[in-house]
Amino acid sequence: MHESIPLGRMESVISQTSGEESGERRKARAIFNNLDRDGDGYLGIDELKQLIRSHQCREMPRGVARRVLELGDTNGDGRLDFEEFYQLSRTHKWMLKPLVVRYCQMVVPSPHRTPEDAIDGQYERSMTFCPPPLTMVIFSIVEIIMFLIDVIHLRDYTNDVNQIGQSTKGPAATLFIYNPTRRFEAWRFATYMFVHIGIMHLMMNLLVQIFLGIALELVHCWWRIALVYLAGVVAGSMSVSLATPTVYLAGASGGVYALITAHIATIIMNWNEMEYAIIQLLVFLIYIITDIGAALYRQFSDVHDRVSYTSHIGGAVAGLLVGIGVLRNLKVRPWEKKLWWAAVVTYILLMGSGICVHIFVPDHFMQQNAFM
Repeated sequence: MHESIPLGRMESVISQTSGEESGERRKARAIFNNLDRDGDGYLGIDELKQLIRSHQCREMPRGVARRVLELGDTNGDGRLDFEEFYQLSRTHKWMLKPLVVRYCQMVVPSPHRTPEDAIDGQYERSMTFCPPPLTMVIFSIVEIIMFLIDVIHLRDYTNDVNQIGQSTKGPAATLFIYNPTRRFEAWRFATYMFVHIGIMHLMMNLLVQIFLGIALELVHCWWRIALVYLAGVVAGSMSVSLATPTVYLAGASGGVYALITAHIATIIMNWNEMEYAIIQLLVFLIYIITDIGAALYRQFSDVHDRVSYTSHIGGAVAGLLVGIGVLRNLKVRPWEKKLWWAAVVTYILLMGSGICVHIFVPDHFMQQNAFM
């Protein structure tokens, strides 16, 4: 009775009788023999997966082991004998280490990491494009349409090019702008975000809100972003109405600043789950501090502009409080529960107080004109 001897095993027997192998081949043979659990002289797909897992990798990209097998299988029999394995180890070291070992070390949490390290980057990994982040895109499209309605209307009724896009006399602006003499039209506290004075005013708000809104919506649900944005818009007009009750208000800056501070809120609530959280926090803080500095400079100098910094502040406060209240917190800790309650109660008290002043202290405001 004859017993067939696999090629890899036959090569091993011949090498043992023909003298010493090189050190590199001996190391490769030791690895090969260790992986060849069934002793058939070949490595299959399952044994290659074991090779990858030997680097303490608990997960691997799908198809890595099969790709390794395809690279080394020169005779197309669906497995590797020692010579194929040895040649693969020599010619594809550049592939094996970055694709397998580095993947395991940098992407997949190591069993030797602390629990805090293991969740680092969890926030970024929770980003998804399904469903697509379209909330701020839709808001922006509506704002563009309202702006174009006014531009087209004014173009048909005036020859003054400077008024086109700069006036608040168009149909959309007339209906939606926050008018302090028409506070009884409560929708104006929100719809003024559809009115912009000039193309630059519109473009700056659109760029910032789309960029920041999409970044938030990739992790948080669309309705959370919509709530934060609208809360900032309403808080902005409420703040202006209380602080400067004779001022008209247009633009979406309250909502834009709500998105800025909502990023700060989610950084605070997901600090341990974020990569480079301190850098992200510093970027947003620097932006806000710079804006506050510019506002103070204009307040105490002869420089005057039409920017409503009061609406910026109102929107920013609302974005921070509502952001803490509604944005996702990937791992809730005891102190974060207390912060959540503090933010929710503070927001309710502030908005409730503002509404009460508008209803019960009418003398603080301009006389309303129902016939205007």
